Amino acid sequence: MLLHIGAFHLDIDSQHNTPWHRLIPTTRVICALLFVFATALTPNGRWLTWLIYSLGLVSLIATARLTLPVLLRRVAIEFTFIGAVLLGTLFRGGGTVLWQWGWLKITTVGLMILGSVAFKALLSLLMLNLLVLTTPIPALLNALADLKVPPLLIAIIASMYRYLDVLVDEFNTMRRAAESRNLLNHRARQRLVFGNMIGSLFIRTYDRGDRIHRAMLSRGYRGIPPIQTPPQSGRADPIAITIIVLLLLIGQAIYLKDL
Repeated sequence: MLLHIGAFHLDIDSQHNTPWHRLIPTTRVICALLFVFATALTPNGRWLTWLIYSLGLVSLIATARLTLPVLLRRVAIEFTFIGAVLLGTLFRGGGTVLWQWGWLKITTVGLMILGSVAFKALLSLLMLNLLVLTTPIPALLNALADLKVPPLLIAIIASMYRYLDVLVDEFNTMRRAAESRNLLNHRARQRLVFGNMIGSLFIRTYDRGDRIHRAMLSRGYRGIPPIQTPPQSGRADPIAITIIVLLLLIGQAIYLKDL
């Protein structure tokens, strides 16, 4: 195995037996990357193209039998982080002014750009979460290695995933210690306490990371994790890639025809 990973159980739907799960991880990664790149590179305002992509993605989600509450909750959390960036696209010049307050104004072009970027981000997040939910993390990292992703980047991703749970557990320990000392009972003091906890966590993270790295070196680690032999592709894998390419080409052909 690439790494013995026992942190978060991101791949909660990886044990199903569906046509999507029977594809090798490398094929799943290729399909996901093709979908994300085609969605992101589509010009703004091409709603019919994204409708076709949405229908294909919904069919794939149904085929993979994903746990919808988990999928939607994860996408909602991830979408909040990019919400501030998306909001900045609303105040673009051009088109008809719909609302204005001082130098702030909302125009039809701003609304179109906001909707386009939000829809592209939503489709991309759904596709990437589909990949993560249905593919074990070691298999996913081995697929990246099979696609010639730099080994150092793979090692960083694997280590980050493996020890993220350790950091969360450390933070929860510090939080429980603060609660036992009644440091979080006063709202005015909570920001100061959490700020000190984050600073202390950073110092502990640096120290623990150094100790873990020295322990790994003493056990023969040389910066590149061991890679297992990737599984051989079957008959369904080229068919799946062909289907996803045809879907993307149909979506692109619709707006190219109107140019």
